[in-house]
Amino acid sequence: MPNVFTKMKGDKVIWIIVIILCIFSLLAVYSSTGTLAYKKQHGNTEYYLFKHLLILGFGLALMYITHLIKYTYYSRISQIGLILTFPLLLITMISGTNLNEANRWLTVPYVNLTFQSSDVAKLFLIMYLARILSKKQEMVQNFRKGFLPVIIPVILVTVMILPANFSTAAILFVTCLVLMFIGRISMKYMVSLVGLGIVGIVMIFFLSKTFPAIFPRGTTWVARIDHFINNEEAEPDATYQVDQAKIAIVSGGILGKSPGKSTQRNFLPHPYSDFIFAIIIEEYGLVGGVFILLLYLILFFRVIRIASRSQGNFGSLLAIGIGFSLVFQALINMAVAVNLFPVTGQTLPLISMGGTSIWFTSISIGIILSVSRRSEMETRNGTEIEILQEPVKQAEPQNVPAI
Repeated sequence: MPNVFTKMKGDKVIWIIVIILCIFSLLAVYSSTGTLAYKKQHGNTEYYLFKHLLILGFGLALMYITHLIKYTYYSRISQIGLILTFPLLLITMISGTNLNEANRWLTVPYVNLTFQSSDVAKLFLIMYLARILSKKQEMVQNFRKGFLPVIIPVILVTVMILPANFSTAAILFVTCLVLMFIGRISMKYMVSLVGLGIVGIVMIFFLSKTFPAIFPRGTTWVARIDHFINNEEAEPDATYQVDQAKIAIVSGGILGKSPGKSTQRNFLPHPYSDFIFAIIIEEYGLVGGVFILLLYLILFFRVIRIASRSQGNFGSLLAIGIGFSLVFQALINMAVAVNLFPVTGQTLPLISMGGTSIWFTSISIGIILSVSRRSEMETRNGTEIEILQEPVKQAEPQNVPAI
């Protein structure tokens, strides 16, 4: 084990957090996929365990490879990635796999691999935003030269994601706002942007409620918010997922029922993805739930530490943007599970069952570790240079007796 950690560069605490989250993921997915295994795999409960283990293993390999790449290379990669993002999102909107009246998934031909194009767009947009903010620090207060080049790709990407996945678009937009704030974009521009966003969302919800045939997906958003606000008046079928999650949390108590003994996994529609946090609390209790929450908060604290120690603006913005996006998504997932937020469909990073979503999360953490690895090298080299440049003290003359 010590030899393994010596090969893992970058922040060791983040590596430890990732490994702990992966262990929790294996236990929770194995426990929550029992019903799914009986429906689709003739009761072979080990099928999803080994499949998830392979996915996590490949994700860790991607993380390791990504963290070895010098983080400055991602500045150029972000340009190419953002150019590819727009046709990917357009293809998804036109001919993507339809799920709940929304085209979210693309299938890679011949290999039958599906992925959400929004995951690709989210990562490349954050990388590109970090690049352009770091390069335009001298003109960020200028509307035409500083603000417009930053906000145009943000609006285009979020608007293209919005029809199929409102929650992902909202998380990405908030992340971009945080990056713009750290990147010293003028507050009057940001306030105006937030105001326009609120007006746009209100208009979409109003049109969806008044003319549901025009935008069917909007009616789903309106219904979820209505059910969340008027929970007691809503029909039982409308709040079924939330009610089952509440039962799981209450029955878990302080210490939980112990691993593998969840009962609500048989009633929750997606206990291995959207509501896996409720299963964790049921099996590991409030103690387990708080422990998972603390892991994500410690992860974000380490990201802030990495960003503050980075020698360049791009590294700082890149780490804080990706780190905030991951932790914010985790907090949203946990808030939904405990009924503090309407149902969004967001997964719990590195814990929920998935394929490409885990791989994109692994790549994201690998990029953060790349920034950390480079910062450590620069700090170490800077210390060595200081030692080499330290002035040599001249020997004090000795008192020589006069002859």
